[in-house]
Amino acid sequence: MKQALLWSGVLTGMGCMQANAAVPAKEKKVPNVVFIIADDLGYGDLSCYGQEKFQTPNIDRLAAEGMRFTQCYSGTTVSAPSRACLMTGLHSGHAPIRGNKEVQPEGQMSLPAGIPSIFQVFKNAGYVTGCFGKWGLGAPGAEGEPGKQGVDHFFGYNCQLLAHNYYADHLWENEKRVELTDNDNGAYGTYTQDLIQEKGLQFLENNKDNPFFLFLPYVLPHAELIVPEDSIIQKFRGKYPEVPFNGCDSGPAFRKGGYCSQKEPHATFAAMIYRLDVYVGQVVAKLKELGLYDNTILVFCSDNGPHMEGGADPDFFNSNGIYRGYKRDVYEGGIRVPFIVVWPGVVQQGETDFMCSFWDMLPTFAQLTGVKMKDRVDGISLMPLLTGKGKQQEHDHFYFEFHEGGGRQALRQGNWKLVRLRVSQGEDQLKTELYNLAADPSEVHDLAAEYPEKVQELLTLLKQEHVYDPNWPLLKEEIEKAKQK
Repeated sequence: MKQALLWSGVLTGMGCMQANAAVPAKEKKVPNVVFIIADDLGYGDLSCYGQEKFQTPNIDRLAAEGMRFTQCYSGTTVSAPSRACLMTGLHSGHAPIRGNKEVQPEGQMSLPAGIPSIFQVFKNAGYVTGCFGKWGLGAPGAEGEPGKQGVDHFFGYNCQLLAHNYYADHLWENEKRVELTDNDNGAYGTYTQDLIQEKGLQFLENNKDNPFFLFLPYVLPHAELIVPEDSIIQKFRGKYPEVPFNGCDSGPAFRKGGYCSQKEPHATFAAMIYRLDVYVGQVVAKLKELGLYDNTILVFCSDNGPHMEGGADPDFFNSNGIYRGYKRDVYEGGIRVPFIVVWPGVVQQGETDFMCSFWDMLPTFAQLTGVKMKDRVDGISLMPLLTGKGKQQEHDHFYFEFHEGGGRQALRQGNWKLVRLRVSQGEDQLKTELYNLAADPSEVHDLAAEYPEKVQELLTLLKQEHVYDPNWPLLKEEIEKAKQK
């Protein structure tokens, strides 16, 4: 209850949508929506965004057919809070989930019951909703599990820690635990991503006569590094220099979050992204087979920057492009992500440098479906930009926070970017940096000492955007306050 009151009562100064009932989707011609989100895919991990060591032809084709964004930001720099921003339309200083907080025996901290979300928007508009992949927003039986957040059909990993492993011993279908006995005792029977993909394609088949929202939060290319022994890995084997990774192949962490050993980490990483590209091609092919492609909005993106876990080597692949930082950083490499939107006959083809974020998705889909919400959000609708109709509102600034690594915050306004490090350790340890992204997109030259007035101006905005949540203390004084309770 306290958490629900927090996010409903303190979010002043944000965009507001007034409540109004939508016309049921079956009573009007509405587009289907397929939203694909990769896990830890860097800005430079697609050939349409500059990757040179392998190709992603199916995703490249989407980029050519639709709108390719060059300045889209994820919710934050790791999975659960980034997805919470996506779902709720709130940035990480307001969202109810701001980090990867585990619960036992399986799962993560829950989205609150009744919080407005993308799934609720589509449900209210009469859509059938499906989610196939990684959830991480509420443990089995908790208020945040998929079925209690507006998902009609879920299949995949509830727990993102267990999603570290691709040959897991179980998945979840709605509230039912599905045992994968052919993976028991270290066996390599079912590659979970292939099974999840099969279920997602079946959802399209089953709902071809209904308006649907299909959310595909693939685990690829998150560590661990492993793929089936098929033609895809053969495509890359022997192509790159390799340094074997020694991981976790036994013991209590085996297939409980620990990453397996891998003799060919470079080839395997490339094969994982290529496999992801194949999945995207299969989704497009299924939509075309069913005659649905021309009436479907298809979105592709990643949840944060590239990881360095399990033997992954983002420097070798230039996974963050020209941008500094990786997953867990609030530099551009940790939060700027590929973002592609295809809507045949509606969305213009080409590249845009319009600045947007994950928290724009909820108001965008609300406007698309005609569901007008009374709850305040941080996002703005991108429908004018996507359709070319009406004046597109722009953000004044973007805010990010991250609760690990000593606590990190960032704020971008125009070309200026403020970064604060070690904010959880007190003023004597805090470091503040300032960058001009127009002149220095790689965030190499810290200008804080040269522009103290700009630092103070952005710092004022940054402090306004962080709203204290007792579940997520960030600043040293907040942490001390939480300990006292």
